[in-house]
Amino acid sequence: MAKQTDYVSTLFNNADDPNKITVAYTMGVQALAQGHSATIMLMVDAVHLAKKGALEGIDIGAPFQPAQPLQEAFLKEGGQILVCKACMVHNGVSEDEIDERMQVITAEEVVPMLMGAKGSLQLT
Repeated sequence: MAKQTDYVSTLFNNADDPNKITVAYTMGVQALAQGHSATIMLMVDAVHLAKKGALEGIDIGAPFQPAQPLQEAFLKEGGQILVCKACMVHNGVSEDEIDERMQVITAEEVVPMLMGAKGSLQLT
C-alpha cells in the first residue's frame, strides 16, 4: 500500500509532452527540498513512463534539468512514484516492465491519496 503524502503530482501524458514530465519532477523535487513528502502518480498514458529508461533523452532545456536526473533526485530524496494498475492493463504495460523502485496501485488507493494530500498538481 502506498504511504500517505503531503504533495501529489499526477501525470497523464507519455513522453509526447516532455514539458509536463519535467514540471512534475521539478515540483516534486522542490516539495521534498522544502521538507514535504511527495508523490508522483502515473496514470492514463503516463504509465509508459514507469518503464525502465523511459525518461532518457527527455530534456526541455534551461532553466530545467533533464527528466532522468530529476527522477533520480526525486527518488533519492524519498519521493514515491505510483503507477495506476488499471491504466497499465489498458495500455498494455506489464508489471515486469516497470522500474522496481515504483509501486503499482489500484483505483481504490488513488482517491484516499489525493484526499489526504495537502496539495496537488494535476498535469493533464
